[in-house]
Amino acid sequence: MSDDRVLMRGLLFYGYHGVMPEENRLGQRFIVDIDLSMPLGDAGRTDDLTKTVDYVAVLGDVRRIVEGPPLKLIETVAERIAAKVLHDYAVDAVRVRVRKPDVPIPAALEYVGVEIHRRRSK
Repeated sequence: MSDDRVLMRGLLFYGYHGVMPEENRLGQRFIVDIDLSMPLGDAGRTDDLTKTVDYVAVLGDVRRIVEGPPLKLIETVAERIAAKVLHDYAVDAVRVRVRKPDVPIPAALEYVGVEIHRRRSK
């Protein structure tokens, strides 16, 4: 696996995921970070988009998942993003972080989140 990565940080969406009914009804912000692991040398040498990942296309896929039908768990949101990226793009691995900065719990906190790392099966 390559040490090269395409980084997408702080993707901000509004979705309706959560276990509590008010989360599904009112919605909240979700912040997504993605690392796409793949060799980037050819892209850098040739300046050819086909040698890398079109991050605008990835962004559209992530948006459709996060802004799509409500799910209970952000773990499921992260898994769906990782599965979509591994299925549709020529990456070796993907790391996905999903954060909920406005989680409705009685505590002062920056966010609640999950981070997963998935590799392409051989």
